[in-house]
Amino acid sequence: MVFSGNRRALAVCVLSLFVPISIFAACLFGAYGTDPAQVLAVFKSALGIGTQKVDQALSFIIIDLRLSRVCLSFLVGMSLAVAGTVYQGILRNPLADPFTLGVSSGAAFGASLAIFSGSTMLGAELWARFGNLFLPLAALAGAMAALGAVLMLGRIGGRLRRETMVLAGIVVATFLSALISLLKSLDEESVTSIVFWIMGSFQGRGWDHLQLFLPYFIAGMIPLVYYSRELDILSLGETQARHLGMDVSKVRMALLIGSGLLTGAAVAVSGIIGFVGLIVPHLVRMFQGAEHRPLLISSSLLGGLLLVWSDVIARSLLSGGEELPVGVVTALLGGPFFCIVLRSGFKGGSS
Repeated sequence: MVFSGNRRALAVCVLSLFVPISIFAACLFGAYGTDPAQVLAVFKSALGIGTQKVDQALSFIIIDLRLSRVCLSFLVGMSLAVAGTVYQGILRNPLADPFTLGVSSGAAFGASLAIFSGSTMLGAELWARFGNLFLPLAALAGAMAALGAVLMLGRIGGRLRRETMVLAGIVVATFLSALISLLKSLDEESVTSIVFWIMGSFQGRGWDHLQLFLPYFIAGMIPLVYYSRELDILSLGETQARHLGMDVSKVRMALLIGSGLLTGAAVAVSGIIGFVGLIVPHLVRMFQGAEHRPLLISSSLLGGLLLVWSDVIARSLLSGGEELPVGVVTALLGGPFFCIVLRSGFKGGSS
């Protein structure tokens, strides 16, 4: 099926239009009831263009609690969707997602180790020094260490092969999962905290988490945007890419590091949120085709929107201010939908 440039442009325009609308609307939801006029007045006051006096408590709720959370969820959704798109292209596997290479297991182990260390003298000192940022910093360090291990194990004869990378990812993820289970068994008091973090949530996240996340988000996006054209060639296969003069090892390494940074930073500030990086690229390809530059743009916007509204559902579904883990919401939304897409794909292929 041939997809026109007009269709791709339409998808980007529509998704871009929904971004500010969704960010504004998502700030309406929470335990404290607000209406659109109040949110608009707070936004105007924050930008210095409003004359209406705004209650400081209301401003704190909307700007510091809700807007920071909405912005972070949007950028995390962008990161997971873009990383999933790149992994599917590099590995030429439609079931690949940001967690295929064990990066999420590395982040989970880093976070689990940080939680476990809270009962030790060194851990207590680190928690006192870094505060709430110690957990995401430990998770990010674990994610980068896991990615480094996978790249080292996957390199055979000086080259990174997609088959060995996937196997290395499985080995690293399995080993780290065993270590997480060991930490749980050694300190039963930390089990609840570890499990809740692994399920993924934006509860308690704020501007400080966004500041931690942004540098890695920017650093990860740069090589992915720069090599987006090469990703089209690479998805044809290594042999064809080499015949066209591409330095496959260099491009693949840059794309893997960029995707790993996005995934590691996302998991560090939000926990493990599944299905976003798996479903979104498929949705976008169904509408606008598989050319990677427009695919990355549309996937990033749709991934951000999907996670913003998943987080709205997570914090609005239960009464009394309680929240569901957003990873549970994305799994409940994404699992059945992906089954439908999978079955329709098989029917289309068999007819």
